[in-house]
Amino acid sequence: MASVKQVQVTFDCAEPERVARFWCEVLGYVVPSPPEGFATWDDFNRSLPPERRGSAFACVDPSGVGPRLFFQRVPEGKVVKNRLHLDVRVGTGLVGEKRLATLEAECARLVALGAVRVQLLTADDENESCIVMQDVEGNEFCLD
Repeated sequence: MASVKQVQVTFDCAEPERVARFWCEVLGYVVPSPPEGFATWDDFNRSLPPERRGSAFACVDPSGVGPRLFFQRVPEGKVVKNRLHLDVRVGTGLVGEKRLATLEAECARLVALGAVRVQLLTADDENESCIVMQDVEGNEFCLD
């Protein structure tokens, strides 16, 4: 039997630290400690060649359960819809008005952090309601 593998989710973006800090707030993640020998991430960045400074950032689940999120600077901007997105599970087990109220409250919190509300997808015969959103660089995700 094959062993279970850990997963890291990588985001291509223009401003890695800004996007990482947004996702820390969304998920309750934290910024990991800087590499050994550096007191701060700023100290680490100053040790890099100018073209690599600020080119990557990460955030981690403080409990160690969720995947590490890694953000890397790329030269091109976002052009089309993501083929993969995160579902932020805030309404698990809730239905109807209670679910909608929970989704709307979280949506308002994330909009205040710089997210954009795209669309409410209302419940149907197969799925409960969810809210399609975009992060601070336009990457789609859902409040589910």
